[in-house]
Amino acid sequence: MLRETLLTGFDAVLADLDGVVYAGPSAIPGAIDALVGLAGVNVKLGYVTNNASRTPAHVAAHLRELGAPADDDQVVSSAQAGAALLAEKFPKGSKVLVVGSKALVREIELVGMKSVESAKDAPDVVIQGFEPSLVWTELAEAAFAINGGAAWIATNTDMTIPRDRGIAPGNGTLVAAVRAAVDHDPVVAGKPEAPLFHTAAKRLGASAPLVIGDRLDTDILGGNNAGMATALVLTGIDTAESALKARSAERPRFIIETLKDLYQPYPEVTETDGVFTCGSESATVENGTITLSKSQSSEINGWRAVCAAWWAAVPESDTVTEPQLTFAQKMTVNETADSGE
Repeated sequence: MLRETLLTGFDAVLADLDGVVYAGPSAIPGAIDALVGLAGVNVKLGYVTNNASRTPAHVAAHLRELGAPADDDQVVSSAQAGAALLAEKFPKGSKVLVVGSKALVREIELVGMKSVESAKDAPDVVIQGFEPSLVWTELAEAAFAINGGAAWIATNTDMTIPRDRGIAPGNGTLVAAVRAAVDHDPVVAGKPEAPLFHTAAKRLGASAPLVIGDRLDTDILGGNNAGMATALVLTGIDTAESALKARSAERPRFIIETLKDLYQPYPEVTETDGVFTCGSESATVENGTITLSKSQSSEINGWRAVCAAWWAAVPESDTVTEPQLTFAQKMTVNETADSGE
């Protein structure tokens, strides 16, 4: 079976930003053209980001500078999700120690909270979001406040973030530093929790959205938690190999190399007598080993086939799996590693 295009049957795309649309200040090759093209096929567009360091208006302005279609209300951020969670759990006027950006301060003030700067101000809650300029003293104030009885919310726990120079530590590393001092986890407001995705879909009036992301543990898990179709794009953090090994809750419905693949036919994987076929590639599983029928393991259809075969063999797993992968023709596992696959 062949989908007319991957977008067939979907009325909206909910796209992550870092690693999907851009890396640092620069657009990922082909991403902008792919986003612009959505209007021509009557597919709506929303952006769902865990980055809480900028306001949605600033994010939208950056997207427009890159040439992407973006109104301010098309951007839904984890800072907004954190503020909404505060409004749900705490009365207006509650004192909030913000460990993060000015954009996060603005969001909590918009829902009626009072921003404070020190644990000495006896905050009711600490909210922590990504901000590249955070220093040790601010993390220490968060720990002092939390150990003094304040509640703790994190906008996200992404351990890494793609930048133009490579992969850098994300908010999760800063959250982990505080956790080491307080010995418990925060409540997480953004991805992989479902409300961020439901909010974005509701704004667009979408009933059948497709979530696109580069991270299994936030974008794909969050889209799955929201009951939405998910697509892993291989331009950011995670790879086809990490998707193969993923625990069941983080497995995407689709795997694509770039956003341009949204407009290409997408071959569904079929199964006959234990043989899983995608395009011209097929895979089987026996005794914990996956065998791919062709040597061209770099082809995306090969990864789609081996993922489908392995996921059918191990339908439920709460941990990362470690399948062995072999090839029916000349290429060996070592040769695959040497080629970077």
